[in-house]
Amino acid sequence: MNIQEVLTEKVKEAFENLYSAALENVEFQATRKDFEGDITVVVFPMLRVKKMNPAQLGEELGQYLVANVAEISRFNVVKGFLNLVVDDSYYLNFFANITKNDTFGHVTPTEGDSAVMVEYSSPNTNKPLHLGHIRNNLLGYSVAEIIKAAGKKVYKTQIINDRGIHICKSMLAWKLFGNGETPESTGLKGDKLVGNYYVEFEKVFQMEFSEWIKTTEGVDKVDEFAKKPETQKMLEEKFSEKYENGEDLSEEIIKAFKKSFKNEYFAKISAIGADAQEMLRKWEAGDEETVALWKQMNQWVYDGFAVTYINLGVDFDALYYESDTYLLGKDFVKEGLESGVFYTKEDGSVWCDLTDDGLSEKIVLRSDGTAVYMTQDIGTAIQRVKDYPDIGGMIYTVGNEQDHHFKVLFLILKKLGFNWSKNLSHLSYGMVDLPEGKMKSREGTVVDADDLMVEMAKTAKEISQELGKLEGYTDEEKEALYKVIGMGALKYFILKVDPKKRILFNPKESIDFAGNTGPFIQYTYARIQSILRKADFDYSAEIGGIDMDIREKEIVKQLQGYPAAVQLAASNQSPAVIANYTYDLVKLYNSFFQNIYILGEENEAKKIFRVQLSKKVGDTIKAAFGLLGIQVPERM
Repeated sequence: MNIQEVLTEKVKEAFENLYSAALENVEFQATRKDFEGDITVVVFPMLRVKKMNPAQLGEELGQYLVANVAEISRFNVVKGFLNLVVDDSYYLNFFANITKNDTFGHVTPTEGDSAVMVEYSSPNTNKPLHLGHIRNNLLGYSVAEIIKAAGKKVYKTQIINDRGIHICKSMLAWKLFGNGETPESTGLKGDKLVGNYYVEFEKVFQMEFSEWIKTTEGVDKVDEFAKKPETQKMLEEKFSEKYENGEDLSEEIIKAFKKSFKNEYFAKISAIGADAQEMLRKWEAGDEETVALWKQMNQWVYDGFAVTYINLGVDFDALYYESDTYLLGKDFVKEGLESGVFYTKEDGSVWCDLTDDGLSEKIVLRSDGTAVYMTQDIGTAIQRVKDYPDIGGMIYTVGNEQDHHFKVLFLILKKLGFNWSKNLSHLSYGMVDLPEGKMKSREGTVVDADDLMVEMAKTAKEISQELGKLEGYTDEEKEALYKVIGMGALKYFILKVDPKKRILFNPKESIDFAGNTGPFIQYTYARIQSILRKADFDYSAEIGGIDMDIREKEIVKQLQGYPAAVQLAASNQSPAVIANYTYDLVKLYNSFFQNIYILGEENEAKKIFRVQLSKKVGDTIKAAFGLLGIQVPERM
């Protein structure tokens, strides 16, 4: 039983003995730094049960707790706050119990408990992974590791979006302009080669679109668009001065038109768009040549992804492919039609009407019989539960632009009669921006994941050399360490932010050996390992009672909070809880390191305790950073 549980019981007992009253809840908070104390009981809510002066109530409760709780040595009352001082012996006993516990804070799953499946990455096979995918992978992997540490069995998975119109765009562009290029002939990773053809398709499409706008049909469409009240309102708001002066806004009108009309142009007018759609129809019909090209190009991409995942330090227990699961989704669309969950429109497309549930109508099958994303997501969820019957919940790590999609998916699965749908959740996260703005895949302006990881190691090298921190290292050791520091900086910078928040990522800002950064925490871990190497005595011995310095006590109190941090991070699906817990621990340790003798301490018992304390802090940093997928170096 921890101190808070003990105090809860004793405060309730005090109310019964002192006031013959029953107290349901006891509220605690950390003691403010300007008052003496380790834990504070908030008195104000108790006035509903016992009406009296809050300071007097606090005084009487404090006297009772000192007399009846061995761990409480003294107290003080500030208005309605009862600040309690916990005796050093309590913290020393706690520390002695965790010193040799290698899995402190982590819970082993119980046999027979339900499992959680965490989906992340889930890329399209028409382009390499980019900075946005990095946040997705790091977030999903870390959440999976945290949930596992909190005591749940976890399956890590991804759905590879290996079919659809976007894949056909890359395939068609390669067929038209590729001249037989392969990853081997070009020296490019397969995902990069295929991604180049996705960009090439978009360039050709945009040129075609721009030429069409100049035709009679196009000019008429643009004029019609320009005269719409909503277009005029947009122009008035965005270009107010030019609009009021009657200046020529034709370029702005065309840009807005192209953005508004793009999908319709692609679907109904574009020649290259029609070719891509025909390729998709051929693929779904099993056309031999189309399927062979699809398999070849997808394999190039899979080989490229595998390299990126290894460098990123993430893995998966199960892989699903949209090309498989969309068929199961189509089967359940048929069942849903029979049961009345779905209905068919005049053009033959199939929809689900969710307006009574506060959502819109949602298409689940196109008029030509081809599947949409929703179709394959329905099939994927059903297949996963078939494959892993012990799944008690699924977490989808997907950007917040898909919030509506997952509300619809979960509701459709519920309407189809799957009870497990109530245990599905969307780990929605904000986008990653760069100082120069938003990334765009179609225009080829994304930050490539592989390039970014190389750049992070390069930046770590430059900063380390400036600081002169790696004297005595071989070149090979230095290069390995640059990667560890660079990846630690990247991962920590992304994971320390609450998932829901948008991130502005600045690589150089993330690699700093001071402040709330990965390298700062890695450096503290390496410093602790240096202390342990220099400790030329047996520091595993048990120690008797010693007087703790306030800094030592604060570190032990922070260590005591690690299990709760793991559980909170799991329930909130937020690695930021672990990142910021670790930073707070490191700040406390560095204050201790800078102000107190460790190996130079003359008192043997205190010296042993301080080395043990250093080791446990190091172990906890390593464990916590492991949950974030970050390595810690032994030397730095």
